Amino acid sequence: MRGVMRIAGVDEAGRGPLAGPVVAAAVILDPARVPIGLNDSKMLTAKKRNALLDLILAQAEVGVGLASVEEIDEINILRASHLAMCRAVAALSASPDHVLIDGNLVPRDLTLSATPIVKGDSLSLSIAAASIMAKTRRDAIMWDLAQQFPGYGWERNQGYPTKCHKEALRNLGATPHHRRSFRPVHNIL
Repeated sequence: MRGVMRIAGVDEAGRGPLAGPVVAAAVILDPARVPIGLNDSKMLTAKKRNALLDLILAQAEVGVGLASVEEIDEINILRASHLAMCRAVAALSASPDHVLIDGNLVPRDLTLSATPIVKGDSLSLSIAAASIMAKTRRDAIMWDLAQQFPGYGWERNQGYPTKCHKEALRNLGATPHHRRSFRPVHNIL
């Protein structure tokens, strides 16, 4: 884009799980120091994501935002994802000139120039970097929660509705970190 210097890629992690926050990241890459190997976080191993995380933090500008389980239950997961994205952009040290959003919608509360890109995490390096940031941050949150709430397997399933997680939900009940507006949790309650 002509005249645009600071482009932020934005992505989120955690729309589908039954538990935990949704986490978004905004990343502005330095064109002279783009980490090699950036890709959609879902296409990378945990080891590769963590190695790239260190490079992104060392070589790029990063903002992270999240929306809590309470916010997800109150405003719905799409709006909460967009809220986390706006918070991630706001967490950057300075506003970007343009924002590339993974998905087909620009958050309605984002007041900056923006373009949605479907499958952006595989088409844009800055969105790929944001997807790695968001996923590694959310995975770390879920690992911490797994230590506080053992038995749900969050250190392995990150709160997704796996058979093991749904079984634990039936046997152990819901925690304060479960999304009550999501049908499997709501039905158990």
